[in-house]
Amino acid sequence: METRTILVLLGLLATTVAAADTWTWTDEEGVVHYSDRPEPGATRIVIDEPNTSQSLSRRRATAGADADADDAAATPRYESFEVASPGAEETLWNIEGVLNVSLSLSPGLQPGHQIRVYFDGNPRMVNGTSFQLQEVWRGVHNLQAEVLDETGKMLIRTRTNRFYVQQSTVN
Repeated sequence: METRTILVLLGLLATTVAAADTWTWTDEEGVVHYSDRPEPGATRIVIDEPNTSQSLSRRRATAGADADADDAAATPRYESFEVASPGAEETLWNIEGVLNVSLSLSPGLQPGHQIRVYFDGNPRMVNGTSFQLQEVWRGVHNLQAEVLDETGKMLIRTRTNRFYVQQSTVN
């Protein structure tokens, strides 16, 4: 039991600040003691650094996080991306089949990255964050966009915007 207590104390001492003084002595009964205060006949112990180790799974996780951090540093992160126009649940009148779309991306589109737009579920590549879609007739429509990197990996995606197109009838 005393050995266990001593080992626990040693473990606790190893986690203390390295600059703290640690003292050890053996009493008349042969029991070894440790303290942060010197006792008569005590010997000072110098503890340079705590002896620590990581489990193999922790080292792998840390190594993976380092690799992810390197990838993150190499690939700029987009903070926000949304469909600015048409607005969600907006009703557009008499657009004559031409929809003007504006996307808000922060920071701006990076070199080599592309934007893919889904109009009513159909994907199409577009140039830039402002463009027109043709043949948008009356009814309910959905619009979503995503930024792709050079490899085609999706980096960020907007929420789906539902909007309505109405056409006045002429008698």
